[in-house]
Amino acid sequence: MNLFAEAFAWLFSPDRWQGAYSLPVLFGQHIYYTVVSVVIAAVIAVPLGWLIGHTGRGREIAVAVSGAARAIPSFGLMVLLVLLLGVLRTPLAAIITFVLLAIPSLLAGAYTGLEAIDRRVLDAARSMGMTEWQVFWKVEVPLGLSLLVGGLRSALLQVIATVTIAAYVNLGGLGWPIIQGIPLRRFDQVLGGAILVAVLALIVDLLLALAQHAAVPRGVRTRPQRRRAKEPVAAPAPATA
Repeated sequence: MNLFAEAFAWLFSPDRWQGAYSLPVLFGQHIYYTVVSVVIAAVIAVPLGWLIGHTGRGREIAVAVSGAARAIPSFGLMVLLVLLLGVLRTPLAAIITFVLLAIPSLLAGAYTGLEAIDRRVLDAARSMGMTEWQVFWKVEVPLGLSLLVGGLRSALLQVIATVTIAAYVNLGGLGWPIIQGIPLRRFDQVLGGAILVAVLALIVDLLLALAQHAAVPRGVRTRPQRRRAKEPVAAPAPATA
């Protein structure tokens, strides 16, 4: 408990809110790398996932590529890209690493959202005279949006947790107090940085959980059925003599 008290004392110390390495600056850097990486990954993965889900082609390749991308160690990849691109392009190396980390979840959320739709719904839309483009935008995308938001939720959480390694290559972020505190044996600082990352992840997870629930169309939401009140049983008529 003393360590937690020291960590919170470190977080709310006036020194932590001033200077080039203040917590607001580190928080802004963390959000910047997260948002930029996920947006780039979404531009790549979402259209590709929709194409796979709509046509039903290339799913095996997408699964194989996603599995391979998940197996790549992020820290090792970032260090390798820094060595290949040079220290002047360290931010680019970090963003490429985080983009590759976010793509599998977004890709899976995009194509599974379309694959989960009942084929009878699509056949009904086509029988009403809708074109393939109308079926895609007016039926498939709205019905598959919930799973896509779920993929976005997973991608954001993974990137938020992994952006902490950007501090190893001097890019700042909320991982900087952790990286700096370990060799100095400042465990209050290490725990304080970890608390900030965890709080950020929890807030983002809560917001996207609400967004995922809101993305489900009203017509397909399951509503709990109200129990009907039991009707009183009529008393049997008295027997006549």
